[in-house]
Order: sequence, then structure tokens, then C-alpha cells
Amino acid sequence: MALFDRDGVLNRDIGYAHRPEQIEWIDGALAALALVKARGYRTVVVTNQSGVARGLYEEADVLALHIWMAAQVEQAGGYIDAFYYCPYHAHAAVARYRADHEDRKPRPGMLHKAIMRFPTDMMASFLVGDRRSDLDAAAAMGIAGHLFAGDRLDLLVAEILAGNRVPETEAMAASGTHRRD
Repeated sequence: MALFDRDGVLNRDIGYAHRPEQIEWIDGALAALALVKARGYRTVVVTNQSGVARGLYEEADVLALHIWMAAQVEQAGGYIDAFYYCPYHAHAAVARYRADHEDRKPRPGMLHKAIMRFPTDMMASFLVGDRRSDLDAAAAMGIAGHLFAGDRLDLLVAEILAGNRVPETEAMAASGTHRRD
């Protein structure tokens, strides 16, 4: 399974994107998603969406955006099997979303749900994220985590699939830096 964070990995992180006109795809993102599909991977997006908890937009906006994004990906030859998002935040302005929730990365709740829904080879699975919290979630789930630095996503994914990239989660595990005090 190939898991991707959304904002900062698939699309430019402009802060709380929730409408199609706000989406600017990262260079190579659509090609990367087509590549993992061609290689037989299930593709899942896992994204914290604290904008819901902050009252900036509704869950319906997130769902509508994900439907639009999935259609764009399919037009480009890729496929997204599922989107998982976490609208919760410990300091939410909207009371019903105020929680220290298991789905909020760095916790692995969303990843666990995806793996339970789509049983997979954990050794072949990976997550691409742009933050430490993404890598921590991958490490907690026991899958490879790769940090995306903002260049071409398709080139990074090609390296991962070719086995030419050491996951940051392996380096973190070796040094013990994946644990939070």
C-alpha cells in the first residue's frame, strides 16, 4: 500500500485548502499516483484536517474536495482507493471536534484503519509525508516513511519503488529518534 499525506505532498500547502480552486498539484504528484497504480499498489491518502476543528470549513467540504481530487487523479491515470482524514484537534474551536484523537498524526489511527480495510504486505507498504508527524505515524505502524522535501513527487516515488531510497523511519528507528519524550 502507498499512503500519502495530502497538503504539502499531493498539493501545495496553502493553509486549510478545502475547495477545488485552492488546489495546485505538486509537480509530479499525478504522475506519482499513476505510477503506484501501474505497479499494483493500493493508494490511500491520510490527512489531518484541523480546519474543520477550527471552524474554517465543514467535513462536507473535505469530502467534496476529495471526490474532486479523486476524479482529477483518475483522469491522469491514477487511482485513490480511499481518503482518511482527521477533523479532530485537542484545542479545537468547535467543541464536537475537541479531542486528542487516535487518528490525528503522529498517531497511526488513520494508517491502521487503511491497513485493516485493505490487508497488505507491510514490508512493501510506505508512506510519503512532509512532516515529522507523518514519519512518526509510519514508524508507529511499522511501515517505511519517506520525507518529501517539495521537489518532484514522481521522482521520489520512482526511487522508493526501485528500492533506491532508505526510509527516514529506518534511520529514526536505528537512532531511537522516533520516540517523543
